[in-house]
This record gives sequence, C-alpha cells and structure tokens, in this order.
Amino acid sequence: MKKEKNHFDEDGLLKESYYEKEYAKLCIKLVKMQEWIKAKGLKVVVIFEGRDAAGKGGVINRITEPMNPRICRVVALGTPTEKEKTQWYFQRYVAHLPAAGEMVLFDRSWYNRGGVEYVMGFCTQSEYWEFLRSCSNFEQMLIRSGIILIKLWFSVSSEEQEKRFQSRLNDPTKRWKLSPMDLKSRELWVEYSKAKDTMFDYTDTKISPWYDVPADDKRKARLNTIRHLLNKIPYHDLPQEEIELKPRRPDEEYTRPPLDEQNFVKDYYKS
Repeated sequence: MKKEKNHFDEDGLLKESYYEKEYAKLCIKLVKMQEWIKAKGLKVVVIFEGRDAAGKGGVINRITEPMNPRICRVVALGTPTEKEKTQWYFQRYVAHLPAAGEMVLFDRSWYNRGGVEYVMGFCTQSEYWEFLRSCSNFEQMLIRSGIILIKLWFSVSSEEQEKRFQSRLNDPTKRWKLSPMDLKSRELWVEYSKAKDTMFDYTDTKISPWYDVPADDKRKARLNTIRHLLNKIPYHDLPQEEIELKPRRPDEEYTRPPLDEQNFVKDYYKS
C-alpha cells in the first residue's frame, strides 16, 4: 500500500475514513476467496497468536464479518477439562480442523503451551520441551495432508498495550476483556518475550513460517492481515450463477391470523 500522507492522521495512524473504504473493497475479495475455498475443497487453518491486547479479536471479527459462518468458523478453546489434560496434547485441537471447503481461524491455538502455559507454570518443563520438539512435526503432518496452514503473530509495544489495558479498565463494555491472565501477562512482559523468541526458534520453519503483524495501528493491522490472507490463498473469480427473482405468487386464497393475536417486541424508538 502506498503511504499517502492524507491517509494518516497527525499521530501517523491510518484514518478511519480511508480504512473503511479499503475494508469494503477487501470484504468483496474475502467473499470471492470463500467461494473459491468451497468450490475447490480447500482446507485452511489460520492461527492467531500474540501479545494480550494486540488486537487479534478485532482482526478475526473483520475477517468473518462478510463471510459465511458455515465455511469460515472461529475456534477459541477455553481451559482444558480434566479429561483433556490426560489426552495427547494436540488431540483437542485436531477435533476442530477443517474438512474440505472450510476455513478455521484459531483464536489462540496449540501454541498456548509455548506461551501462557509455560510462562504461568501450567505445564511441566518436560511437557514444554516435548511440545517444542514435536510441534513442527505435527504441523508438517497437517500440511502434507493438504491443509493450508498460516501462522500470524500480532506484536504490540509495551506502551500501546498499556494504553489498551487502561482503555479496557475505563470502558464498562470492555472490562470483561481484562482477565486475571491478561493482568498477569502485563507483569511478565519480559518472560513472554523470551518464551516467544524460543518458540520461534523451534517453530518458524520454511514449510510452516510465522508472519509477524505489527499491530500498534489497529486499522492498518486489520487491512494488512486480510491482504496477507488473500495473497496466501490464491483464488480466482468464479462465474456467478444468474439468479432470477420471479414474481411472488398471489396470496388471495390465504387469510393471515389477526395481528392482535401475536406478540411483538416493544418499539423503544418510536418516531
């Protein structure tokens, strides 16, 4: 994208007006990509990882907004159950992998073990190192099976993260985003940095590379991510089936029940 001065505000951030225009164009392309995935039976997995408050959720929402949820679905797993803790580590993620014609967006993924689980002490040293040794082999299996795997890491500066935490603290609609884990991660910035670097050393491979998304500018991060996905999943326009809207059939022989026998939601915004 050519960096035109009028596209950015005085703080160097992408203007909302320009962002909305670009996003509208990309939505059309996302739908075309979706139809290609469906028609060609592709299996796509996109992993969203990164710092807390880096904007992963916002990007995921923008990607899925114009798309068919039956084709593109989001997987955001919670804390593993006691039974899941006894399973092969990757097992509960495998259950959510796509079938032909599907795209799955993992909002956090098996990389929990390389980050939060390790830093917070939720796994043993043995489990952690076994994950690092086996993860690339696991991903190679997925890729050889025909899955298109795209791994995204969202980076945010400590200053910007702090600003977003403060915003969540002061906004009643966002306070739920401040989980105890988020607050703890704020204290363990350096530990998370070390864990991320080690994780990349083991899992940033030629066959399954990581792509870093600078996310201090949320709008730019969203557009860049969408364009990246469109480039990583080559698609072509498919011929559109012509749809003819035929005249409605007359309903002269049918009498509908009286409206006063039905229940209606109250109109709170009468003109």
